[in-house]
Amino acid sequence: MSHLKEFLEACENLGTLRLIVTSSSAVLEVRTKLEKLFYAELPKGKYANMHTDGFEFHLNMDQIKQVKFETGEAKRGNFTTYAIRFLNEQHEVALSAFLQWGKPGEYEPGQIENWQGLKEQYGEIWEPVPLESL
Repeated sequence: MSHLKEFLEACENLGTLRLIVTSSSAVLEVRTKLEKLFYAELPKGKYANMHTDGFEFHLNMDQIKQVKFETGEAKRGNFTTYAIRFLNEQHEVALSAFLQWGKPGEYEPGQIENWQGLKEQYGEIWEPVPLESL
């Protein structure tokens, strides 16, 4: 039984990711490593946060009810993509984290193995245990 906080910290081993957030009108994508996370408990929920020079990241962990591991086919190029989807209570994707490649299909050393290791540890679909407190 694990919490989302532990899972996010394990994601630090995934190397460079493409984090994607989609709303009804926009898509925001950023290339980054998930690292130096810090946590805050606010009236709206328990947040995982990350600040870099280029952006800030805030994820309401209380609203993430499922985590799914997915492979797919790249839209451009003939190679496999590796994603982790964070779903809310309505089973909508709140956040996607794709392993980021350099040249198409060329991942950082250990990225795919670390992604597969997390999938084996947590399962293809995982439901985090709610955090009581930070």
